[in-house]
Amino acid sequence: MRPSAKPPSAKAPPAKPRRRTARVPAPKPYHHGDLRRVLIDAALQLVGEGGPEAVSVREAARRAGVSPGAPFRHFPSRDALMNAVAEEAQRRFRAEIEAALAEAPAGAGDPLGRFRCLGLAYLRWAMKNPTHFEIISSRRFFDHDKAAGVSQDNAELIDLAERTLAEAFAEGQLRSPDLKRVQIAGRALVYGFARMNIDGHFPRWGVAGADAEGTAAGILDLFIEGIAKVPGKFA
Repeated sequence: MRPSAKPPSAKAPPAKPRRRTARVPAPKPYHHGDLRRVLIDAALQLVGEGGPEAVSVREAARRAGVSPGAPFRHFPSRDALMNAVAEEAQRRFRAEIEAALAEAPAGAGDPLGRFRCLGLAYLRWAMKNPTHFEIISSRRFFDHDKAAGVSQDNAELIDLAERTLAEAFAEGQLRSPDLKRVQIAGRALVYGFARMNIDGHFPRWGVAGADAEGTAAGILDLFIEGIAKVPGKFA
């Protein structure tokens, strides 16, 4: 007899691969270093692209590359962010004027010459940054009472212009005996021209975008001609 065949040995089931617990990567540190500054810069960019109404804390966070909740320890509300935006815009505005006065040519050593440099710097910045100028020149977009830096800077710039004209008056450069009216007229000139640009009035008056700065210089010279005791000396 043939020996009975041995039953085939049962094979052990294949071992299941061991499941590895996925490691959650450690959160990366915020790479910008100064989140507050980056959020303000992002909000300023939004203002430049779409006006003050385009600013939101969430969109500023997206531009900065952080989570929607990250900005709130710096800016708990949109109003807080807009106050910071106004302060930064005002700081840049003042820096532009101070730089222009520091680089003024020798002929601007007299008060009316300095007033011309101040006025041109004011108008150039306002025309290059119309939406930023609109924020700091209007009470609609931020709380002046909570942005003391803006109010103080603005008051100091107005005082600088008034003192410059007061010096011109004291040195006998003005032909008008009414200094206060001259100061108000000077303020109205630069502020009004800047607002005309923001409100889109230039095309109606035939002022093309490329001609705006030259027109600004021209009307400033015309104003100085009108108030100077010796016309033609300060252009």
